[in-house]
Amino acid sequence: MDIAQIRKLIKLVQSSDLTEIEVTEGDQTVRISRQLQAAPAVQSHIVPAQPAAPASAAAAPAETPAPAAPAESEHAVKSPMVGTFYRAPSPDAEPFVSEGQKVRKGDVLCIIEAMKMMNEIEAEYDGVIDAILVDNGTPVEYGQPIFVITPLA
Repeated sequence: MDIAQIRKLIKLVQSSDLTEIEVTEGDQTVRISRQLQAAPAVQSHIVPAQPAAPASAAAAPAETPAPAAPAESEHAVKSPMVGTFYRAPSPDAEPFVSEGQKVRKGDVLCIIEAMKMMNEIEAEYDGVIDAILVDNGTPVEYGQPIFVITPLA
């Protein structure tokens, strides 16, 4: 897939109500997605297609346990994009938030670096940080829980 085709796909996503599109051509897959909340961002990356797993591998039980779901009174803040999670604005600075800290709507919780852009992730409501689910400097996926915040009454 050449860059001209990828640019056409980006324009398609930008000019429509689509939030994500994935196209596979041969052994290459291109996924383009955008965030509709804060600042619209279009991302694309090429991932080599994986061959289908043999039937015996599909029957093998999963060895990694699923993470425990947050309790009903807790709310998971999920990553709005694929990128690298940072707890502080710079390596020598204090983290934006810590467990047990009260936050207000609009407070910066972390930064996710995507395509060399630093995206501030803000609290969507007043609450208390119950858990930070990601280590500093680690990659995060779209929709991955990164914080657990209990709303204040």
